[in-house]
Amino acid sequence: MSSITFTPVNERAVGQQGSVEAVRTGIWVGIFAITMSFMAFTSALLVREGSGSDWQHVVLPQILYFNTMALLVSSFALEMSRRYISGATMIQQEAARKGLGWLCLTLVLGAVFLAGQLVAWHQLAAQGIFLATNPNSSFFYVLTAVHGVHLFAGLAALVYLIGRLTASHSTFKRSTFKAVAIYWHFMGVLWFYLLLIFRTRL
Repeated sequence: MSSITFTPVNERAVGQQGSVEAVRTGIWVGIFAITMSFMAFTSALLVREGSGSDWQHVVLPQILYFNTMALLVSSFALEMSRRYISGATMIQQEAARKGLGWLCLTLVLGAVFLAGQLVAWHQLAAQGIFLATNPNSSFFYVLTAVHGVHLFAGLAALVYLIGRLTASHSTFKRSTFKAVAIYWHFMGVLWFYLLLIFRTRL
């Protein structure tokens, strides 16, 4: 196994505090925008539910609960990774390797979640429930698809972090790791919210 040359950047010391603030601001602006878009979807769902008699109950595929567990464990794995990497230095190679292992597990579990969502769609389709079957199914497909797109962006960010950790003589900004962690945990919270909406309104 090749060695990991891990060089954390002291961002204050090298005068990069401005970039740290930009990353922090950017991630929270993005989270706010995503939250507002899903609030708009929720409002549309509630209005549509009360506007007609064609609102039919959708039996949720059981795999959604497996997917939920995968996403929950992925957040735990990411926090374990951050625990090791936040204190790692050039001479603490073992800590860096463990952090990388947990980070890779986060990536795998995130991919499992997305694959599970596709299975859920396939199971609904097997029951004859498609995007345009009824208003309920339309909201289910749209909301899970939009969440999936945003979660895929999180996977891309995880791949970037893994690349920085494994690149030879690469520097690594902890502020970037923290921003990705915040975004990933937000994706988990957002999914729990959507699952609640699915169970109570669809």
